[in-house]
Amino acid sequence: MTRLPARRVRTVLGDVEPSELGHTQPHEHVLSDMSAIVRHWGVEPVAGDASPATSIRQEFPASVRARVAEPVRLDNHDWIKRAVLNLDNLRLLSEQDATEELILYRGAGGGTVVDSTSVGLGRDPLGLARVSRGSGIHIVMGSGYYCRDYHPAGLAEVPAEAVCEEIVADVREGVGDTGVRAGLIGEIGLSWPVHPVEEKVLRAACRAQQVTGAPLQIHPGRHPRAPLEAMRTVLDAGGDPARVIMSHLDRTVWRPEELLELAATGCYLELDLFGQESSYYAFNPDARRPNDRTRIEWLQMLIEAGFGDRLLIAQDICQKVYLRRYGGPGYTHILENVIPLMRRMGVSEAEITALTVTNPFTALAME
Repeated sequence: MTRLPARRVRTVLGDVEPSELGHTQPHEHVLSDMSAIVRHWGVEPVAGDASPATSIRQEFPASVRARVAEPVRLDNHDWIKRAVLNLDNLRLLSEQDATEELILYRGAGGGTVVDSTSVGLGRDPLGLARVSRGSGIHIVMGSGYYCRDYHPAGLAEVPAEAVCEEIVADVREGVGDTGVRAGLIGEIGLSWPVHPVEEKVLRAACRAQQVTGAPLQIHPGRHPRAPLEAMRTVLDAGGDPARVIMSHLDRTVWRPEELLELAATGCYLELDLFGQESSYYAFNPDARRPNDRTRIEWLQMLIEAGFGDRLLIAQDICQKVYLRRYGGPGYTHILENVIPLMRRMGVSEAEITALTVTNPFTALAME
């Protein structure tokens, strides 16, 4: 009998058996910096990134700009959660904070997180390795490029082949001279409509997926058609839909038929905003974001439709206001609050294990 190649998950501290991962949240941010989105307000420039921001074109008075520059505090916590665009809030730069938050996650039963921080968001390979050692949590690191607003200057002139080679090197050899290897291609950032440079990066990422066998995680644009359009590009570029994770569906599509249509492409469907239950969404004021109960109802619908092995859940913690230290739920929300709610709603133990253990290690494992 032919023996199949061993499948392992690539973490920042080396490859591990999928069975070692335990409870896994496949879309979080441990160390990241999303503050580039506010630079067009003139609040604070981001060194080395001269690309123009395009997501939000509002003009704000001086008093609001002052709030954008404030540190996160109790008296502005609610405003920041609604407005999002606060420099301090969008920067997860402290290894100590990250380590302490993930120690709490481990204490609640967590085993692994994917840091989906790609290039443009302050990806920190050596920092992630230190946090992983200090917390005892497996961390899978991303690769590739985020959305156009965060692209480094000059990326538009870089050939797609060079982008592909960079991603392949990140996965196979490590980022630069750090020796720390990526275990995920992504999150690859797309806007709506997709910018030509973003499409170039996505096509390069699909080629890198073919070479490495690594999973490909996509951040779709904020429009209900965006996930399907991204999957069409993946198929056209020769990517493997069964190895694609489509992120942020709970801020992008809201109709059962849209979720089912996307599921039919074969990709993983990721509901990754658990714990973010506010209807106020600065990046798309018209979005109909669900609460956690509705997210679980969507999961139950998809399970009943036969897609139980293609579902992933996470919290996408990328802001200080979602950390315990700053008054948020921390990385433990799914473990402490969502899973008990699932049980009350009739989700079986086998289905919970699939969502939090089996599906993530199947999605992340590669030869």
